[in-house]
Amino acid sequence: MSFKIVPGLSSFAENYDAYILDLWGVVHNGVRPYPGALECMAKLRESGKPLLLLSNAPRTNGFVREFLKGIGVPEDAYDQILTSGDMTRLVLSEKRFPFLEGKGLKFYQFGAEKDKGLDDGLDYIKTKDLAAADFLICTGLAKDEVETPEDYRDLLTEAASYKLPMLCANPDLTVMKGDNIQYCAGALAKLYEEELGGTVELFGKPYPWAYKMSMEKLGVSDPSKILAVGDSMRTDIKGASGMGIDNVLVSGGIHAEEWELNPGDHPSDAQVQEITEDYGFAPTYVVGHMIW
Repeated sequence: MSFKIVPGLSSFAENYDAYILDLWGVVHNGVRPYPGALECMAKLRESGKPLLLLSNAPRTNGFVREFLKGIGVPEDAYDQILTSGDMTRLVLSEKRFPFLEGKGLKFYQFGAEKDKGLDDGLDYIKTKDLAAADFLICTGLAKDEVETPEDYRDLLTEAASYKLPMLCANPDLTVMKGDNIQYCAGALAKLYEEELGGTVELFGKPYPWAYKMSMEKLGVSDPSKILAVGDSMRTDIKGASGMGIDNVLVSGGIHAEEWELNPGDHPSDAQVQEITEDYGFAPTYVVGHMIW
């Protein structure tokens, strides 16, 4: 499995007609943009090629857009945003699963108040009573800075006893916020499905639908003409590779701690080789941070 460790994107980015960028771990760390990220995005857009931000954020794109503005990522730095929250809302609005059929269905939500937009204007009722719920929506941990999935085991065990299906609006297990790792909705979904026997439907990366929707929005039908940038082998690189999209692994994101990297450092060939053997696929390129 071949890959190239490169200093930045300038030597190959012009070979593509469109770009898909992850957000958390690539553009920003949850607090501020990474050094050089905005300059790199500006370079990518200089030729007029479309740039889409594809995020596993469990809220709809309007809320993500406002969050980005608040941490210093302006709207003119990209063309479009697509989130796993958008995909979850589409499923809810179109009632794509049998358990969503009917009116006035009640759901119990695992997640923080900031996770908004999924059911706005739709015919669903949020309940705080698991026994009254028809299904679950998981957007994350309510206090993700201090909680772990174990804090939810009892609630998830009760939900499993009622055989409540779960819609997971963020397949990520963890995310870097500043210098700290926090658990995401995917970690709760994994516990619910793998240990407690619950039924889970996940939306976002690495699932093909996320990339098919991205390609439609970009107006590019040939995956070989797209370059994707992400920091997670499990989601970003797996999803892009599965669709035949060339990709860039940013080592300064979620894998930085396991590789014991300082900001901007590159992993060694041996480290990347080991992780590609663990996952069974390789990134096309590897960079420390997304810089030009």
